[in-house]
Amino acid sequence: MGKSLKQMVKKLPADRREAVEARAAALIAEEMSLRDLRKAMKQTQSSLARKLDIGQDGVSRIEQRADLLLSTARSYVEALGGELELVARFPGRGTVVISHVSELSGKPEPAPKKQKSRISRDKRASA
Repeated sequence: MGKSLKQMVKKLPADRREAVEARAAALIAEEMSLRDLRKAMKQTQSSLARKLDIGQDGVSRIEQRADLLLSTARSYVEALGGELELVARFPGRGTVVISHVSELSGKPEPAPKKQKSRISRDKRASA
């Protein structure tokens, strides 16, 4: 019968075992969901909701979404004490950190002003 991974790792020298465990932890950390991240930071949905000034159900909805606004992801990560970075990876170029994407002023942008149509101006002028 074959050996289990656990048995094989146990037989490794201590320094090699530590290196394997550190690499495994790094790989796991690269692929965390928001829920996993919150739990790793030892936060509950309720405690995070208070920091975000939303209800616990709002945190649950954020964690279940597959498509988030960058501003929502940024707020979530900052409430956990982190900083959000947007990174793009290109073949032959490497990693590029995209800046100024999630920087928001906190105020919604004003809606563009609609220009009055020529017809409405003409109607008012003739009235």
